[in-house]
Amino acid sequence: MEYQFGFIGTGNMGGALAAAVCKKTGPDKVLLSDKAMSKAETLAESLGCTASDSLTVAESCQYIFLGVKPQMMAGLFDEIRPILQKRESRFLLVTMAAGLSMDTISDLGGKKLPVIRIMPNMPVSAGEGMILYTANSLVTEEELSVFTDVLSFAGRLDRIDESHLDAASVISSCSPAFMFMFMKAMAEAGVTLGLDPEKSRLYAEQAMLGSAALALMTGEDPETLRIQVCSPGGTTIEGVKSLEKNELDRIVSEAVTASYRRTLELAGK
Repeated sequence: MEYQFGFIGTGNMGGALAAAVCKKTGPDKVLLSDKAMSKAETLAESLGCTASDSLTVAESCQYIFLGVKPQMMAGLFDEIRPILQKRESRFLLVTMAAGLSMDTISDLGGKKLPVIRIMPNMPVSAGEGMILYTANSLVTEEELSVFTDVLSFAGRLDRIDESHLDAASVISSCSPAFMFMFMKAMAEAGVTLGLDPEKSRLYAEQAMLGSAALALMTGEDPETLRIQVCSPGGTTIEGVKSLEKNELDRIVSEAVTASYRRTLELAGK
């Protein structure tokens, strides 16, 4: 039996994308595999799809999602390369490995292959993710249309040139960790003011969610919205002055630069 979508690697990201695909297209079209077979079986049972091994995914799926870490990719291709090279039916590789270019993935496959490269972020598991994607010349626009449609339940998708993907992935994929740190700091600050810990955390989380939703809805730039929140001589502006005094912009810039530097290291650049 041929499946339309296959996942090799069902960790947090691979599992979240598989769930979104099942939700959109139906679980009967999805095949899962993982080095830890029990993990794939558990996820398959919860989603209503089928679990198998990586060789079967490589042999029978049209869109093959490679959800393994960059350092594990060469080993995976040692296993599946012979099958991919012998396949007569059309297939595409979808890679989410940080730092590995489409040419690198194609080279690992042993010949020029159609490759879609994506960089999703953790919020895809809540249906509010950001998925950056690009594709090589062997992927058709029709295939890309199917790809973007089937992942629509995971969040927003944006096509970007591969030359900018490493930098963009830091902003979209690394930044949720920074956001969580900010929420944690806000919640803890509320506790020091005497608030209940759970309520303080709720207030911080909803403020983050609402702020992002407002920015997306209005299309206004963050600085304009910040000005709208602050009343001259009011309470908010005093906190803003403190953040500016402590150089929040510099702190964030250094964090982004550090993550980008590591991305380039993984890519061997």
